[in-house]
Amino acid sequence: MKSILLSLSLLASATVGVLAAEELAIDVTVPVECDRKTRKGDKINVHYRGTLQSNGQQFDASYDRGSPFSFKLGGGQVIKGWDEGLIDMCIGEKRTLTVPPSYGYGQRSIGPIPAGSTLIFETELVGIDGVPKPESIVYKKAEEAASTVEEKVAEATDKAAEKIADSTEKAEEKVEEASANVAEKVASVVSGAAEAVKTVVADTDDLQEHNEL
Repeated sequence: MKSILLSLSLLASATVGVLAAEELAIDVTVPVECDRKTRKGDKINVHYRGTLQSNGQQFDASYDRGSPFSFKLGGGQVIKGWDEGLIDMCIGEKRTLTVPPSYGYGQRSIGPIPAGSTLIFETELVGIDGVPKPESIVYKKAEEAASTVEEKVAEATDKAAEKIADSTEKAEEKVEEASANVAEKVASVVSGAAEAVKTVVADTDDLQEHNEL
């Protein structure tokens, strides 16, 4: 019983660790003030540099080509980490995205990117098609930037907490189910042993009666 409960507890802990590792992380490195932020359906122009989290090796960079990458945001033209990580972004803003496999290329090997890789993207929003570029970029104050980061961290923490609570609840359900199954098996074994004892006693009584005759 104890070994089963311990195994399920370790399974729950491992699940929580995996969930935490699978979250998309968005770090606003250069915050900007603006009235018009990116939204789904926008065609945006982005400069980026991509590296592997495992060893820091660069696998691609639009900066090296001198031309930003253009795509329709939220349209599935890029990895999920980009479609979700570049929403609500101002022109001139810079973000670093930490993209786990589930938000990137999963267990597929793509060119220099090994299967199951977590990717780091340094991104910069250069423009939004149809939206005039501001005459000057208004950068947020440090206090406001810190507040924005704290809000995003709090939001990510809440999401992680919800997933952890859900995983814990499922683990507890499995523990209860396993406990019930063990108890049922123990009861069955005890019942079988009791029946065996009754049979032995009955045979002994029959033998005694036979000897008396």
